Amino acid sequence: MPARDIYHNTVKNALIKDGWTITHDPLRIRLARGRNLFVDLGAERLLAAERGTQKIAVEVKSFTRPSDMKDLEEAVGQFVLYAQLLKRYYPEYVLYLAVSEDIGKSVFEEEAGQTLIDDGIIRLMTFDPSQEVVIRWIY
Repeated sequence: MPARDIYHNTVKNALIKDGWTITHDPLRIRLARGRNLFVDLGAERLLAAERGTQKIAVEVKSFTRPSDMKDLEEAVGQFVLYAQLLKRYYPEYVLYLAVSEDIGKSVFEEEAGQTLIDDGIIRLMTFDPSQEVVIRWIY
Protein backbone atom coordinates (compact mmCIF):
# COMPACT_ATOMS: atom_id res chain seq x y z
CA MET A 1 0.00 0.00 0.00
CA PRO A 2 1.27 3.47 -0.84
CA ALA A 3 2.05 6.10 1.77
CA ARG A 4 -0.84 8.41 2.61
CA ASP A 5 -0.74 12.11 1.82
CA ILE A 6 -0.55 14.42 4.84
CA TYR A 7 -4.11 15.59 4.11
CA HIS A 8 -5.59 12.11 3.64
CA ASN A 9 -7.64 12.06 6.85
CA THR A 10 -8.51 15.74 6.47
CA VAL A 11 -10.07 15.10 3.05
CA LYS A 12 -11.77 11.96 4.31
CA ASN A 13 -13.38 13.95 7.15
CA ALA A 14 -14.34 16.78 4.77
CA LEU A 15 -16.07 14.34 2.44
CA ILE A 16 -18.01 12.79 5.30
CA LYS A 17 -19.12 16.25 6.47
CA ASP A 18 -20.18 16.96 2.87
CA GLY A 19 -22.55 13.98 2.90
CA TRP A 20 -20.35 11.31 1.34
CA THR A 21 -19.92 7.76 2.59
CA ILE A 22 -16.36 6.49 2.31
CA THR A 23 -16.53 3.12 0.57
CA HIS A 24 -12.84 2.51 -0.14
CA ASP A 25 -9.73 3.66 1.69
CA PRO A 26 -7.93 3.22 -0.66
CA LEU A 27 -9.76 2.30 -3.87
CA ARG A 28 -7.72 -0.45 -5.50
CA ILE A 29 -7.42 -0.66 -9.28
CA ARG A 30 -6.43 -4.25 -10.08
CA LEU A 31 -4.36 -4.57 -13.22
CA ALA A 32 -3.18 -7.59 -15.17
CA ARG A 33 -0.19 -9.57 -13.91
CA GLY A 34 -1.08 -8.90 -10.28
CA ARG A 35 -0.27 -5.19 -10.38
CA ASN A 36 -2.29 -2.73 -8.33
CA LEU A 37 -2.70 1.02 -8.24
CA PHE A 38 -4.41 2.81 -5.39
CA VAL A 39 -6.57 5.93 -5.56
CA ASP A 40 -6.66 7.49 -2.10
CA LEU A 41 -10.42 7.34 -1.48
CA GLY A 42 -13.61 6.00 -2.96
CA ALA A 43 -16.92 7.52 -1.84
CA GLU A 44 -20.58 7.58 -2.71
CA ARG A 45 -23.73 9.43 -1.78
CA LEU A 46 -27.39 8.94 -2.40
CA LEU A 47 -29.01 11.01 -5.13
CA ALA A 48 -32.58 11.28 -3.87
CA ALA A 49 -33.99 12.78 -7.06
CA GLU A 50 -32.55 10.01 -9.23
CA ARG A 51 -32.90 7.20 -6.68
CA GLY A 52 -29.34 6.15 -7.32
CA THR A 53 -25.86 6.84 -6.06
CA GLN A 54 -23.07 9.10 -7.19
CA LYS A 55 -19.60 7.56 -6.90
CA ILE A 56 -16.32 9.42 -6.81
CA ALA A 57 -12.68 8.55 -6.44
CA VAL A 58 -10.45 11.16 -4.83
CA GLU A 59 -6.70 11.51 -5.16
CA VAL A 60 -5.27 13.76 -2.42
CA LYS A 61 -2.25 15.96 -3.09
CA SER A 62 -0.53 18.34 -0.68
CA PHE A 63 1.88 20.18 -3.03
CA THR A 64 4.75 20.35 -0.50
CA ARG A 65 7.74 20.55 -2.86
CA PRO A 66 9.57 23.82 -3.39
CA SER A 67 8.18 23.89 -6.95
CA ASP A 68 4.40 23.92 -7.36
CA MET A 69 4.91 23.19 -11.07
CA LYS A 70 6.80 19.96 -10.29
CA ASP A 71 3.98 18.93 -7.95
CA LEU A 72 1.46 19.83 -10.65
CA GLU A 73 3.28 17.76 -13.28
CA GLU A 74 3.29 14.71 -11.01
CA ALA A 75 -0.32 15.18 -9.94
CA VAL A 76 -1.52 15.53 -13.54
CA GLY A 77 0.32 12.41 -14.65
CA GLN A 78 -1.14 10.39 -11.81
CA PHE A 79 -4.61 11.88 -12.34
CA VAL A 80 -4.66 11.08 -16.07
CA LEU A 81 -3.44 7.52 -15.48
CA TYR A 82 -6.01 6.85 -12.75
CA ALA A 83 -8.83 8.49 -14.72
CA GLN A 84 -8.20 6.30 -17.75
CA LEU A 85 -7.97 3.12 -15.69
CA LEU A 86 -11.12 3.99 -13.76
CA LYS A 87 -12.97 4.45 -17.06
CA ARG A 88 -11.93 0.95 -18.04
CA TYR A 89 -12.41 -0.93 -14.75
CA TYR A 90 -14.78 1.21 -12.66
CA PRO A 91 -16.70 3.45 -15.08
CA GLU A 92 -19.23 4.40 -12.40
CA TYR A 93 -16.54 6.45 -10.57
CA VAL A 94 -15.62 10.04 -11.38
CA LEU A 95 -12.11 11.03 -10.31
CA TYR A 96 -11.31 14.27 -8.48
CA LEU A 97 -8.00 15.76 -7.39
CA ALA A 98 -8.23 17.10 -3.83
CA VAL A 99 -6.02 20.07 -2.90
CA SER A 100 -6.19 22.70 -0.20
CA GLU A 101 -8.06 25.87 -1.08
CA ASP A 102 -4.74 27.77 -0.97
CA ILE A 103 -3.28 25.49 -3.65
CA GLY A 104 -6.54 25.71 -5.58
CA LYS A 105 -6.06 29.47 -5.76
CA SER A 106 -2.29 29.64 -6.19
CA VAL A 107 -1.90 26.81 -8.73
CA PHE A 108 -5.27 26.15 -10.38
CA GLU A 109 -6.31 29.77 -10.87
CA GLU A 110 -3.07 30.48 -12.73
CA GLU A 111 -2.63 29.69 -16.41
CA ALA A 112 -1.21 26.15 -16.23
CA GLY A 113 -3.72 24.87 -13.69
CA GLN A 114 -6.66 26.79 -15.16
CA THR A 115 -5.92 25.32 -18.59
CA LEU A 116 -6.19 21.80 -17.15
CA ILE A 117 -9.60 22.62 -15.69
CA ASP A 118 -10.87 24.53 -18.73
CA ASP A 119 -9.85 21.70 -21.07
CA GLY A 120 -11.56 19.05 -18.90
CA ILE A 121 -8.36 17.24 -17.97
CA ILE A 122 -8.68 17.73 -14.19
CA ARG A 123 -11.68 17.79 -11.89
CA LEU A 124 -10.81 19.53 -8.65
CA MET A 125 -12.07 19.49 -5.09
CA THR A 126 -10.67 22.08 -2.71
CA PHE A 127 -10.84 21.89 1.05
CA ASP A 128 -10.02 23.90 4.17
CA PRO A 129 -7.39 21.91 6.10
CA SER A 130 -8.11 23.50 9.48
CA GLN A 131 -11.92 23.17 9.32
CA GLU A 132 -11.85 19.85 7.42
CA VAL A 133 -14.59 20.99 5.02
CA VAL A 134 -15.03 20.95 1.26
CA ILE A 135 -14.80 24.46 -0.19
CA ARG A 136 -15.34 23.94 -3.93
CA TRP A 137 -16.01 21.31 -6.57
CA ILE A 138 -14.55 22.43 -9.92
CA TYR A 139 -15.19 20.47 -13.12
